[in-house]
Amino acid sequence: MALILAAVLILVSKYGAGRDVTKPAWFAGYADVTISPAYAFETAKLKDVMMAFIVASPGEPCAPSWGTRYSLDAADQALNLDNRIQSLKSRGGRVAISFGGSLNLELANSCRDESALKSAYRQVVGRYDPVALDFDIEGDNLLDAAAGERRANVIRELQLERGSHDGELEVWLTLPASPRGLTDGGVTAVDQMLAAGVQLAGVNVMTMNYGESRQPSQSMLEASTSAATAVHDQLSIVYQRAGINLSSEELWAKLGLTPMIGQNDLPGEVFDLAATQKLRDFALGKGVQRLSMWSLNRDLQCPDGAGPETASHVCSGVNQGSGQFSEILGGGLKGRMG
Repeated sequence: MALILAAVLILVSKYGAGRDVTKPAWFAGYADVTISPAYAFETAKLKDVMMAFIVASPGEPCAPSWGTRYSLDAADQALNLDNRIQSLKSRGGRVAISFGGSLNLELANSCRDESALKSAYRQVVGRYDPVALDFDIEGDNLLDAAAGERRANVIRELQLERGSHDGELEVWLTLPASPRGLTDGGVTAVDQMLAAGVQLAGVNVMTMNYGESRQPSQSMLEASTSAATAVHDQLSIVYQRAGINLSSEELWAKLGLTPMIGQNDLPGEVFDLAATQKLRDFALGKGVQRLSMWSLNRDLQCPDGAGPETASHVCSGVNQGSGQFSEILGGGLKGRMG
């Protein structure tokens, strides 16, 4: 009991009164672990990485896998993943693990037993020792309210355990947004986390793939800054509803922004280098503390002949230098993830 109480006090002191607005902004791009050719995150210039995505294994609802393609052991054998992560850490790098994504079932959506779900998350945390967990919840996964409650309950227990033994475990929610802000499902996801007592490091806004929610006269940059501002205002209400009063500055410090670089999944939606620079400027001006991007694998120019209307897993679809989006978003930032 004393250890749990101590963990609660540590977590509340770090997050309960709002995010530390003096903490410098930081960048960590997403690396898609299962894409070939593999992104060499272990030797990249920018050292903090969001590893994506842990999801439920096919036919084993409570077993974690990388993108349904590799068990944790198989990823080590086929991708040398464990050694590559250790190599990154030996260079001073930091790793976060991202769960979910747009294509597969997040573990809480698949595993209905909270004890088994907790064991699954523990396997991942114990194996990779991340500084943070990121939950990318979208699509049908975001509409499953029962899964959201399971996720929140189990993550709160893991935070308490981690705070008692190995230090705090940051938790981020990564959610889709329109220029008008989070969806109803996204607001519910934040509500559930706070109601369960999860100490959220923040909400990371996916500034991408707007579709019909973006007005024809609205640029991708304008849609992204509008989405960020709307989510800031929504979070003010959500935190007040949870009995937590945060200043505008503290709320901006609980936001992350993640564009899909270059060609987005939807035709006609392109987030270019100029928009990326302006989004960074906007974020730093507001005091946003996290910048990410989808994805590090895509941060290079496509070979000649690649269609501009087709989003590739391994290149951006726009003219650029190798790693240029990462350098714009993360170059010179003094903050570190975790």
